[in-house]
Amino acid sequence: MDLKKIAEILECDFSGENFEVTKMNTLKDATKSELSFVANSKYIKDIQNSNAGAIIVDGHTKDFVPKGCAALVVEHPYWEMARISKYFAPPVEDATLPEPKIGKGTVISPKAEIANGAVIGENCTIMAHVYIGANTVIGDNTIIYPGVVIYRDCIVGSECIIHANSTIGSDGFGFATNKMGEHKKIYQNGNAVIEDDVEIGSSTTIDRAVFGTTLIKRGVRIDNLVQIGHNCVIGEYSVIVAQSGIAGSTTLGRNVVLGGQSATAGHLSIAPFTTMAARSGVTKSIEKSGLTFAGFPLMEHRVWLKLQGKIARLIK
Repeated sequence: MDLKKIAEILECDFSGENFEVTKMNTLKDATKSELSFVANSKYIKDIQNSNAGAIIVDGHTKDFVPKGCAALVVEHPYWEMARISKYFAPPVEDATLPEPKIGKGTVISPKAEIANGAVIGENCTIMAHVYIGANTVIGDNTIIYPGVVIYRDCIVGSECIIHANSTIGSDGFGFATNKMGEHKKIYQNGNAVIEDDVEIGSSTTIDRAVFGTTLIKRGVRIDNLVQIGHNCVIGEYSVIVAQSGIAGSTTLGRNVVLGGQSATAGHLSIAPFTTMAARSGVTKSIEKSGLTFAGFPLMEHRVWLKLQGKIARLIK
């Protein structure tokens, strides 16, 4: 879309030259042809370092927009970002894309549905009632069990196993809320990428990114009934046990273990080789590697065990 058209939709003026905006992106990752936004003054430093061609800002942050970047000044940038995100959402299905490409030796159930533009590698097994969306890529030797849904533009590597009824690339839980308590959907225009040698249990959901990619790295093992939010990164060979939930934009380092029913808040970073015992609640980033934690509020596992012992003695 032309920047001028975007300004008309947002009912705002803009400074700078008109140009074709190719997509929306974060301040950190945006390029000269992309649109970004600032919803909080704490990101002023990111504004000054951004390469975005245009940024949606409010009156408090407009003066920090760098020279050569167009400022779209609105009253509520987060709400307006949500409103304009709809215009950059690709079609759910696209009949103009080429027929799917199926690799040698791959077996696909006649009850499965493969959308246009999809590419499936060699020696895969795609079972009944699987749906693989437009422009999705599946690597070699991957097994996808019945009822799995993989939304458009996602990537699944080679030697993967995805068990029944799991969903890859569904929309993350993103919306803006105005003063009246009304909600506006933020269209999730990124994707989800599953690297090689990943196993995903049944009825697990991995959300696509708002912008960019939700990334599950090589060798990860995910149990049944796990929720991974948008823009998360799960480090190599991590293990996530049943009924765990990871909120959006949290990064797990290599070989992190989350015990059953564990959960993390969003926008956290968990150091490599960290272990969370069952039902751990993680609300802050963990910077030191190799530790084991438990409980809520979270504490080191050995301290949690001592605390439970003292509580048990108190009630005798």
